[in-house]
Amino acid sequence: MTTEPLSAETLAAEPTVAGTSMAEPLAAEAQPTESLAAESLSSDVTGAEAASDSPLAPHAAADLPLERALEAILIVADEPQPLVDLASAVGAPLREVRQAIANLVADFDGLLAGGVRRGFELREVGGGWRIYVRTDYDEVVTDYVHTQNPARLSPAALETLAVIAYKQPITRGAVAAIRAVNVDSVVRTLAGRGLITEVFTDSETGAIHYGTTDLLLTQLGLNSLDELPPISPLLPDGADGFDSDLRPA
Repeated sequence: MTTEPLSAETLAAEPTVAGTSMAEPLAAEAQPTESLAAESLSSDVTGAEAASDSPLAPHAAADLPLERALEAILIVADEPQPLVDLASAVGAPLREVRQAIANLVADFDGLLAGGVRRGFELREVGGGWRIYVRTDYDEVVTDYVHTQNPARLSPAALETLAVIAYKQPITRGAVAAIRAVNVDSVVRTLAGRGLITEVFTDSETGAIHYGTTDLLLTQLGLNSLDELPPISPLLPDGADGFDSDLRPA
């Protein structure tokens, strides 16, 4: 299970298509080719914009309550879903999907009349929407995961991932120097699971620099690396082993 403020999303107003006056048949035939091409292109562009906010064809979800259909999709989604993708999935106009998402957020938060605040919430992350465990229940979910489900990443992998997350872009050698162990196999594991990726290769040394992926942000429930907790409070202050009563001679 995953744990990862809700802001209203403002999109452009619905496109409108300006009316075009009808000309006499003979005048239309005499119209320059360039003018006809320009009008055709303008019509195509405007039509494409209008189509983005309208269902293209009858859809399987057409007879279902829109909010419930979106809720069903979001329950099984394993990554945040953009509004455009959701609109395509249910065959509904974008403006209606946007309003339905806002209604679901209020529903899950218990803001509707007679509503109950759920143990999960609908959150916007990385440009899309996904259902996450509500922060209030992080502890109980963490206990369940630790006792009922084995950890998928070893402590060594988690330590390596933390180093890369906070120090990226960073080379494998630099990670090994920080951890004082060989990290080749761990880096391969993290890359294979899509949590880290090659950012660039040093042109002089050939060393590969690694960074984290959007998948990691999704798993952590973050929008960006700026939301990572500060690490300095977790570091030792260097006072261990010193007697506070010692005074200079």
